[in-house]
Amino acid sequence: DVKSMLSDLQNRDERLFVVTIVMMNFARTNQKLENTIAQISSISNRHNCQVKRLSHQQEQGLVSVLPLGVNQVEIKRFLTSSSTAVFMPFTTEELFIDSANSLYYGLNALSQNLIMADRKKLKNPNGLILGTPGSGKSFSAKREMANAILVTDDDVIICDPEGEYSNLVKQFNGEVIKVSAKSKDYLNPLDINMNYGDGDAPLKDKANFIMSMLELVVGGSGLTAAEKSVIDRCLPKIYQKYFEDPKPENMPILGDLYDMLLSQEEGVGRKLATEMEIYVKGSLNVFNNRSNVDLNRQLLCFDIKELGTQLKKIGMLVIQDQVWNKVSLNRGSKSTRYYIDEFHLLLKDPQTASYSVEIWKRFRKWGGIPTGITQNVKDLLTSQEIENIFDNTDFVLMLNQASGDRDILAKKLKISPYQLNYITNSNAGEGLLFFGNTIVPFIDKFPKDTMLYKLMTTKPEEAK
Repeated sequence: DVKSMLSDLQNRDERLFVVTIVMMNFARTNQKLENTIAQISSISNRHNCQVKRLSHQQEQGLVSVLPLGVNQVEIKRFLTSSSTAVFMPFTTEELFIDSANSLYYGLNALSQNLIMADRKKLKNPNGLILGTPGSGKSFSAKREMANAILVTDDDVIICDPEGEYSNLVKQFNGEVIKVSAKSKDYLNPLDINMNYGDGDAPLKDKANFIMSMLELVVGGSGLTAAEKSVIDRCLPKIYQKYFEDPKPENMPILGDLYDMLLSQEEGVGRKLATEMEIYVKGSLNVFNNRSNVDLNRQLLCFDIKELGTQLKKIGMLVIQDQVWNKVSLNRGSKSTRYYIDEFHLLLKDPQTASYSVEIWKRFRKWGGIPTGITQNVKDLLTSQEIENIFDNTDFVLMLNQASGDRDILAKKLKISPYQLNYITNSNAGEGLLFFGNTIVPFIDKFPKDTMLYKLMTTKPEEAK
């Protein structure tokens, strides 16, 4: 034994440490204390270790256990570096950022320490919340939203396809905007502000959005070069009055674009106008009105549950454009957090997918923090744009995953087999948190007897 230890010290660059390990036990009765000590002795004997009682050295043991850095226990033994490292309690990675904007994300599953993180400190604060139905995705998103409202000055915007965020938003004095054919809440897709896009040429960025929207209007088949040219010619004309005198009543609406296209000499203009007609004069004229909702609240929720399938894609695109408006207004003064539920729906169509990727790439420079929430990870990963999304995401909150999705995500995010255990058949509110290069297993046992829990839960038996 001595020879092998000497070899370790000479050839393997090991050091020799003098080590004393002291365990302190508390109990309310002598009987409970005896039981605890018997359990500890049993476990250690199973691993060929002996635990000795510090008889007549209780005081020295207490002093040694206290965080004073003084060892008064005379029992010591020599251990090499690798043997000493086994006892070090610092193998757990922690995530605790001491910042005024840090939000609570649960407890570290290994150390039970608080997880406090500020996404603004990340190189790229964009995020994804992934998990199977019932794993706690919506709850995790709501917890972050509630914390952001309470702790920061950030604006929070939600795209809500299932109508499940309204209760929480109303309690925080936010604005719930119901976007549907029956609703009297109107959003104008042609809304613009002087800071829109890069600020110096707001109409240039707005033209990209309008063309994306018209591509959806014409059936997603894409616009020809002639159609794009005609649209590009019409836009400065319909915005001229607003730019000269930027009053709300001078803001153009879809009907103005329709009339302008109809008046063009080329046949493509009239063709585009005809394809737009159902959205201007027909049964789908939801977006042919000036905005009549308060978009200046700190918390906004766009409820698109009752928006029919015909309008859902256009509706989500229009909401993203309203978010751009908000982000450009807030630029330089405060951050804008944007939560998109059922995120995989946006990545299905090329138009909404490319617009989403644009958000993921450019939001950071503008103080925007987008977060995609989805349960259909396979649908998400089949999108051609998913590489761009993952490359520009440094925050992933991963809850319980289906077996097929686990394997794909393990390769994508380089998750070890050991870490995969935390997203395999895990309970609601348990999983892995990816924060830059840090991966932390977390547990979020939110107290059920609180008012906030009642507002955030989506379990049918609790929500009723």
